[in-house]
Amino acid sequence: MQTNDEQPQPRALRWDSQRSALWEARIRSLSEELAAATSLRVSEAARQDVETSHSGAFADLTRTAGMGEGDTTFGLDLEPERIVQAWAEGFAKSEPLSILTEDSGWRHLGPASDGPGFRAVGGFDHGGPRVAVDPVDGTRNLMYDLRSAWASIALVPPGPSTPRLSEVSLGCLRELVDSRGAEARLVVGKPNERYCRMEILAARGEPVVLRQGELSCDDSDQVDGGFFPFFRFHPDMREELAQIESSFFARLSKYEGADQSSIYDDQYISNAGQLLLLATSKYRMVADLRAFIARRRGRPTITSKPYDVAAAIPIARAAGCVVTLPDGSPLDFELDATTPVSFVAWANEPTRARLGPHLKATLGL
Repeated sequence: MQTNDEQPQPRALRWDSQRSALWEARIRSLSEELAAATSLRVSEAARQDVETSHSGAFADLTRTAGMGEGDTTFGLDLEPERIVQAWAEGFAKSEPLSILTEDSGWRHLGPASDGPGFRAVGGFDHGGPRVAVDPVDGTRNLMYDLRSAWASIALVPPGPSTPRLSEVSLGCLRELVDSRGAEARLVVGKPNERYCRMEILAARGEPVVLRQGELSCDDSDQVDGGFFPFFRFHPDMREELAQIESSFFARLSKYEGADQSSIYDDQYISNAGQLLLLATSKYRMVADLRAFIARRRGRPTITSKPYDVAAAIPIARAAGCVVTLPDGSPLDFELDATTPVSFVAWANEPTRARLGPHLKATLGL
């Protein structure tokens, strides 16, 4: 039962390591439910696509279903959003929590006071956790069966107000594989403990752990021989971003001796996917400058939002990567579904120290 009348705030149990571990298990369970739901829909669409000679089997997944707080909602997003809401409402029957999603923004929930059920409560100061979820980060990849997307979940301990990125105690990324994927990655990072662990799971059926290990970036400051992408999502920014990218790599060639023929690009439409590839040393850097450029030219565009990166940045940092604002200053922000976010992420501190000044010079900072 959900009511909106004025009632005393519910109080959760004391937050300690045991409570944190319990919520970690709950978050992992949510990520598996999201993976199972998306895998089923994409696999079924892929099967129909072949059987019907490519006659629109993916149309239900790719249709625009509406606009959420943070981004376009596509057909593929609908069931994952329902799963997240049901998950939050289920736990809210016994203890309070705040939940952030791109479709609904923040919701504050707690046990009903007049019987079983849940109700809306008045803000963050209820003693329960604050959880930010992007059920499908990379929808555009997955809804066309091109590439994996990611379930992105960030856990923040109790607090009286909107949490900040720096308060995230745990990030969880679960790979949502396309129809060809046989294995899926699950990554949990605890930035305050410099703990980051990756499990390789069977992507079909029960999520059996096939391999696992600690995730830690290398210490190379190489300037070539790897992937150095500048994310160019929206067409109206591609020309300007290409000029920045070209000037940056020209500086690396001139001052650092970089071989441009071995500086590779990759356009992964998922901040979680980008930052995971950085944490696994597949990328050497990744720059998402869209919000920075939009502010500089005074014209809005589609950008990353806090919910997109609430789990992925803490995970990258836990693995030893360095994530900053474009000018190199510390990156922190309130977690919401609407604030534009730019970031530059480096594979490690030596890479930031060597390449960062060249990027600042390129940007005129």
